[in-house]
Amino acid sequence: MPFTKQDIHEIVESQREYFLSGKTLDVKFRKEQLLKLKKAILDHQKELEEALHEDLGRSECEAYFCDIGDTIMEINEYYHGVSAWAKPERHFSGFAAFPSMTTKIYYMPYGVTLIISPFNFPVLLSLGVLAASIAGGNTALVKMSSKSKKTTEVIKNILDKTFPSKYIAAIDGGHDVADFCLEERVDKIFYTGSPKVAKHVMEMASKNLTPVALELGGETGNWCIVRKDANLKDAARKIAFFKICNSGQVCININQVAVAQEVAEEFVEELKTAIVTQVGEKAHLNDEYPKLITHNAYEWIAKEAEEYRDRIVFGGEGNPEKDKYDPTIIFPVDIDEKIVNHEIFGPLLPIVTFKDKEVSELLDVIARREHGLALYLFTKDKKWAKKVMTTQQYGGGCVNEVCLHLMVKGAPFNGTGHSGMGAYHGIWGFREFTHPSTVLYGKTHMNLSLREHPYSPKKKKILGMFLK
Repeated sequence: MPFTKQDIHEIVESQREYFLSGKTLDVKFRKEQLLKLKKAILDHQKELEEALHEDLGRSECEAYFCDIGDTIMEINEYYHGVSAWAKPERHFSGFAAFPSMTTKIYYMPYGVTLIISPFNFPVLLSLGVLAASIAGGNTALVKMSSKSKKTTEVIKNILDKTFPSKYIAAIDGGHDVADFCLEERVDKIFYTGSPKVAKHVMEMASKNLTPVALELGGETGNWCIVRKDANLKDAARKIAFFKICNSGQVCININQVAVAQEVAEEFVEELKTAIVTQVGEKAHLNDEYPKLITHNAYEWIAKEAEEYRDRIVFGGEGNPEKDKYDPTIIFPVDIDEKIVNHEIFGPLLPIVTFKDKEVSELLDVIARREHGLALYLFTKDKKWAKKVMTTQQYGGGCVNEVCLHLMVKGAPFNGTGHSGMGAYHGIWGFREFTHPSTVLYGKTHMNLSLREHPYSPKKKKILGMFLK
């Protein structure tokens, strides 16, 4: 039976009561729940792998590497770190607060949290985020995607069997059910998806002044820049792997590659070779090559490819019955064309060329567009790469590598502007699902009357000394 508005309201109210009982505040309790979540995932690993294959055509290896294994890593990091992260921070209050010299910062859970996850990594972006909420000491509603139907079914079964709904509730259904959740007065919202839907989430959240964290793909996609001094074979191999991964349905995937004119032809040939080596000349015939999430997604990709048919130099074919479309290289493409001004979220890869000596002009164009969730550079010039990575606006990225910044323990994953707000993974996830509360512990003896009226010249002089 689908969830009704009343169902959602009752779950939220029951979770609020459970949170107010104080049960989730105990760090030992949080760690126990993280272990339960980990065990449940491992117990149902085979089911999750089969579900990911049915929904996204993932091979067993890709399902584990990109979704299940990453989630286990996240849970492990929260389990081992939360005891230290949850300890109060002790601060010196300063002489202005004399004699009350002790102040503490407590990391307090928000309360009832709402997690809205997408279809592309349905395990990691639901249960991985849930682990952060649990570590923070919250309750959670986990609204899963209606597109990844089988994986949503398995995850719902896992959560329903592992936790009471007054603590963790698994919610399935379409946009109407998501709106039922957003209409409730929850205490924190974490949404992963598109900028367009994110605007709706923020609008709904504003009615209750609910804080939000957004992880988005970016309005104009993520750039990859290949300089003329780059190791082209290495760059092509890594870029091919990433565009093949999940059939390009990755929020941090490369949307378009900007290649120095001087090496563009050579790079394109290396890229073709790398794709063929990894999935064959006709990837849609390869059982391990992932599929697009729905037939509508397939038709959208196929339609856009047709618009550039005269410049497709590799790929451009698919199997509509299996919703698989080949990794497709479109070359050359002008930097102002439509295909490089929106997020593709599929296996199409437009190649933009630039004169290597004019790379600054390229970066200026990128900087004036909406900020991406990721930025990738391939070059031997470490000094230039450092300058770019410390002056451009983007979520995260790599130099001479792709996507692996996502897997670095202790490092934040986040966007900026149209690619999101807030950060998570490890301690950053713990902080995203808690708010710092500052508490000063006052003394009842030796209190000076300096701050109190009347203010004599002597008091003003002494106060000035303290404050300066």
